[in-house]
Order: sequence, then structure tokens, then C-alpha cells
Amino acid sequence: MTVKGSFRLARVGLLAAMLSGAAPAASACGLELILAMDVSRSVVNAEYDLQMGGLAAAFRSAEVIEAIEWTPGGIMVTVTQWSGPRSQSQSVPWAHVSTAVEALAFADAIDNQQREFFAAYTAIGEALYHAARVSDANPKQCQRKVIDVSGDGHSNRGRPARPVAEALAVKGYTVNGLVIEGALGEDLVEFYLRNVTRGPGSFVEVADGFEDYARAIRVKLVREMTPQLAAR
Repeated sequence: MTVKGSFRLARVGLLAAMLSGAAPAASACGLELILAMDVSRSVVNAEYDLQMGGLAAAFRSAEVIEAIEWTPGGIMVTVTQWSGPRSQSQSVPWAHVSTAVEALAFADAIDNQQREFFAAYTAIGEALYHAARVSDANPKQCQRKVIDVSGDGHSNRGRPARPVAEALAVKGYTVNGLVIEGALGEDLVEFYLRNVTRGPGSFVEVADGFEDYARAIRVKLVREMTPQLAAR
């Protein structure tokens, strides 16, 4: 085969990878993970501490570290905080995590962030829209893209969550939910299943109140990193 022919085949292969959503192997990480955390007014400071403390503890756990180490290329991960229609922020910058040391450093970054909002409203659609913009700024290309939404209430302001979640799924994202039950006396699982979770292998994990958040997020992270093993 001529050099010109080889170059043409390489170009065709690269184009096929781009159209299929796959990144070139040299720049790929295994998983892009956006952890979108509810900090609306229903989440009092003690509950905020349980959420973020539980998330940090998960990245220090043996199960999550093992799942990270088994992910080819590691993960690109970030934390966002969200509340009302104009209350979204990327509170922990993008980090490439592929080793135990990097996982522990990311846990420290979670501990060191400040609460950004204490707004009255819950705007899940806006949280998803913001997550998509955060994803655009990810400096690495990843084979899978997951948005992990934690929340304790229904959307009551901003753009509806369902069309945003469906548009993200069309683009290849998986949107998962972590429902924190009990805080407002309402069952949120059905709402999340109908309006939030979308895309390949999407699911809802349930925390029985904020005291159960650390367990639930640890289970959820392992499932997101190892979907082929954790399907149920």
C-alpha cells in the first residue's frame, strides 16, 4: 500500500471515530464525570456537609479507588453546585484521576470548596444545561460522559429538566440521578425517572435521607465507573 493510501485510510478511520463519538486513543480518558450537587435552600448547612463529606469519603474509599484504577485512561471529574435558575457554579475544577494519590487529592479539593449558593429554588434543567457547558471545557476527550445529579426536590423554576436531559442523551451523555428522600416528605424517584435520567445505562440511586448519602454516592460512583459489572 502506498503512503498516500495509508494516509487516506487513517483519515477515514479518524472520521469514523469522530462520527461514532469515540475519541482518538491517544487523548482518550475512560470516563468524564460531572457531579452536580443540589445546594438549594432545602439543603441546610448540616445537610450540605453530609453531601460533600460523603462525596469526599467516597473518593477515599477502597471501592471507588479500585474502580478508578480499573478505568482505562482514568477519569476526568469535576463538581458543580446548583440551585435556582441563575445559581450554578463549577466549584471544583476538572481533575484527571487515575491513581489512589490523585483520588485522595480530589477528595481534599471537595473538602476545601465553599458553598456557593443558598437560593430558594430548584432548577434541575438549568443544572443540566450548566453541566453541558462545563463539559465543553473539559480539556480531555473521554470515551463516556456521565452527569451525576444529586437532589432532594422537584424542579420548580427554570427550563424543564426533561427536554434538556433528552437532548444530552442524543449527544451521547448518560444522566444519572441520586435522589435524597425524606427531606421534604415527597417521593422523588418517579420524578427523576420521568424527567432526569436519560442515556445509555442511566439509573437512579436512592439515599434514605442525607445521613445515607455517603453510602449511596459510593455505590453510585462504582456503578458509573463499571457499568458492565454493576448493571442490575
